[in-house]
Amino acid sequence: MSEIKRIETGARMSQAVIHNGIVYLAGQVGKPGTSVTEQTREVLAQIDRLLAEAGSDKTRILSAQIWMADMANFAEMNAVWDAWVPAGHAPARATGESALATPDYKVEIIVVAAQN
Repeated sequence: MSEIKRIETGARMSQAVIHNGIVYLAGQVGKPGTSVTEQTREVLAQIDRLLAEAGSDKTRILSAQIWMADMANFAEMNAVWDAWVPAGHAPARATGESALATPDYKVEIIVVAAQN
């Protein structure tokens, strides 16, 4: 049986789970009440940090799910995302609109990545 490693585990969830060389991140959100740009930057910084702790990085992201509270902010989020994703390493991605955990959250991103 292969090992399962959990990172930043709490009573309800772990921020990352690693199994068979694949890193699964929980949905990451930014500081409530800030702009879509600021929340997206915070989320991507958290993703960078968690992937590094898990032995991966943004060039190894396989897929990303992005949930937005309002698709009217899609271009604003994409401006931050596009500057962050390394050329030639764009993952498979889906973006949808959904009510998030609190109305103050504007964007939540979930990624799956391969370890280095």
